[in-house]
Amino acid sequence: MRGAAAELVVPVRGRVALARDGLRAYGLIAAMWIRSTMAYRASFVMTTLGNFAGTGLDFVAVLLMFQHVDRLGGFSLGEVAFLYGLAGAALGFADLAMGTMGRLGEKVRDGTMDVLLVRPAPVLAQLAADRFALRRLGRTSQSLAVLAYALVQLNAVDAVDWTPLKVLLVPLTVLSGGVIFAAVFTMGGAFQFWAQDAAEVQSAFTFGGNALLQYPPTVFAKDLVRGVTFLVPLGFVNWIPAMYVLGRPYPLDVPEWFAFLSPVVAVGFWVVAGLLWRAGLRSYRSTGS
Repeated sequence: MRGAAAELVVPVRGRVALARDGLRAYGLIAAMWIRSTMAYRASFVMTTLGNFAGTGLDFVAVLLMFQHVDRLGGFSLGEVAFLYGLAGAALGFADLAMGTMGRLGEKVRDGTMDVLLVRPAPVLAQLAADRFALRRLGRTSQSLAVLAYALVQLNAVDAVDWTPLKVLLVPLTVLSGGVIFAAVFTMGGAFQFWAQDAAEVQSAFTFGGNALLQYPPTVFAKDLVRGVTFLVPLGFVNWIPAMYVLGRPYPLDVPEWFAFLSPVVAVGFWVVAGLLWRAGLRSYRSTGS
């Protein structure tokens, strides 16, 4: 049977097959929850719109701020909106795909984690797809709307010198940022194998990290920027590539080619997340009941 045992000890040549099985299991579970959601379409529309409006209040705060200042940390409204849209869209996609990882601690405490271990599917795929909430598209669509607004502002007001490389970097940054945030969700879930009640720690690095990245790095102390760049590399979600697109220097003395490292950082961070996940799964000892 392919399940937790296969996930813990698997030959190298079986990694691809295991990943394929995981994606298939994820798709099947997510599709089941989507069908369940679509059975109550009016409720789905209302909750999605509520999600859209709720997350939109963050940007309303930014707009109100710019009613009193022309620039924030030297950045215009369009530039701040660009940072906001990149970070928000990346988190939105990651939250849609992996947001339920915060429930792992609850499953460890009540023993329902054992059910996932005996099913013939990778545990990570089962957890990530559990209670797949399509309403989270509200957050993603709101951030994409702000990003579209920012691109119009950058083109019309800030006169950004767009090149094919900069245009390509925008969707690549969103995709890479989503992978980085998804890795953070996975690490947060793995940590709960030991802490069992640490969902807020995960939120501090995901939703808290998103709130940090919505504002220019120039308004924060350099020590904080350094930690977000090299320790927990959330700066690669939007700050570093955005500085290249906007033609601005990064507060730290990093070379310009750092702007194109987001995909590499995303892959490397996923490797670390995978190792931490496997260590956490090995340490699981059930509730004893």
